Amino acid sequence: MLNELDGELVALATSAHGEKSSVAGMYQVLAKKYHFMDHFLRLIFPAGDALVASPRAQPIAQPAPDYPPLPQSKLNSNAGYHLPDATMATRVRMESAAIEVMTDLRRIPAVTVGRFASIDQANRTMIGRGVRTAFVIDDRHGIMGIVTATDVLGGKPVQITQQRGIRHEEVTVRDIMTPVDRLQVIELGDVLKARVGNVIATLKLSGRQHALVVDRVLDPEAGHRQMVRGIFSLTQIARQLDDMPQTLEVGHSFADIAAAIGS
Repeated sequence: MLNELDGELVALATSAHGEKSSVAGMYQVLAKKYHFMDHFLRLIFPAGDALVASPRAQPIAQPAPDYPPLPQSKLNSNAGYHLPDATMATRVRMESAAIEVMTDLRRIPAVTVGRFASIDQANRTMIGRGVRTAFVIDDRHGIMGIVTATDVLGGKPVQITQQRGIRHEEVTVRDIMTPVDRLQVIELGDVLKARVGNVIATLKLSGRQHALVVDRVLDPEAGHRQMVRGIFSLTQIARQLDDMPQTLEVGHSFADIAAAIGS
């Protein structure tokens, strides 16, 4: 048997064309013919294990697609940043779902100011965020009330300066805000069943431009705690209504917007 194997090795080493065969090629041929001598062949051709694929070998993974990096450049020294565009809001009609005109605080962070912030600071914060309402919060982020652009720019600060004999810059948000015990809210469950027309009627009844929407969460310490989930704004509704006159701007009064809505 060994003499026969030696002869086959010589025959396999040179092909019919006089070309030398590879070690792997010789191993494969001999392993098939003399399968019972597989261990012996592995001793003769120690590289065979690496050169001949095992029947249990896993397929070679294909390389990942090539993702070239994107071009980069330096940020300009005078660069700014975009604010939310109210014109991109969903267009609605009076019969549309009320939830479509609610500012959802799970999606858009609430605008907040501290109770001791000056009214000028509050005004800059609201302008910077493109809103007309901000929550007034305490040191533990609890809601103490709300302040609006009308509160800041209207007659309240003037009254405070006259009553207390202080300067305009000394008036704080706490002095002009609507405190939490005077705020009325709407349950989220009722909002989910309502239409835009219902929201407008609610705002007209209260004589306010804003309404808060609340839900409840389970607090380990306080039990079921009421949380402000969203805000309705009459000016935001006016922007989204399909049949709303385009001349209405944020600065118009409640009466102007309510009259234009005509409901």
